[in-house]
Amino acid sequence: MLPFSDEELIEPAKASLEKNLPMLEQDGGGYEFLGIKKGVVYIHLIGACKGCAASGTTLKYGLERQLKVDIHPDISLVNLNGGYDEFSRL
Repeated sequence: MLPFSDEELIEPAKASLEKNLPMLEQDGGGYEFLGIKKGVVYIHLIGACKGCAASGTTLKYGLERQLKVDIHPDISLVNLNGGYDEFSRL
């Protein structure tokens, strides 16, 4: 259980994710920040990252790892292929 509300996590999560954005953009990819629900950060991979075989590794050992270091070890990250539409149904 995270000691923060979802609203309190939005700006720190965005700032943490942005640290890895240059790496994604260098390979022609990126992400859209969708939001946070129950301490889970949701993004949508775009560009070359969408469907990339290494995207799972990028999520867990790049983006999520940075969130855990910067914010809290229990935070998690999920990529929603359906973007905002899928996020709104959660």
